[in-house]
Amino acid sequence: MVQGFEHVGMTSSNLDRTIGFYCGLLGLKEILVKRTGEGGRIAFLETGGVMLEIVEPAASIQVPAREVPVTEAGIRHITFRVDDVEAIYEKLRSAGVEFTVPPRKAANAELIRKVAFCKDPDGIVVEFLERL
Repeated sequence: MVQGFEHVGMTSSNLDRTIGFYCGLLGLKEILVKRTGEGGRIAFLETGGVMLEIVEPAASIQVPAREVPVTEAGIRHITFRVDDVEAIYEKLRSAGVEFTVPPRKAANAELIRKVAFCKDPDGIVVEFLERL
């Protein structure tokens, strides 16, 4: 049986920059950073009992991240629950992060009050949501 949600795996073109975004700006905790057997690096970042596993391959990344259209299977974004969407929006905007969707009322108003979307340094879509 499934016991819980453990982690999301991602690839980064620059691990230090990605750690700066997720730990420095969003407050995730760096658990482990080490070299991989292939000569790249891997990091585990934790928040709320769930981790991001981020791999920086030894070879440079040739294809940037892209948004998965709703007409294709795939992971479309990662989401962080926050106390105040407006506050995280202001904090990230002041740090130069551009938002693709500024804070707005959620479409799933039965569960969620407000959402906002930006992209991480590699273009991975990140959603922030405020629960009811």
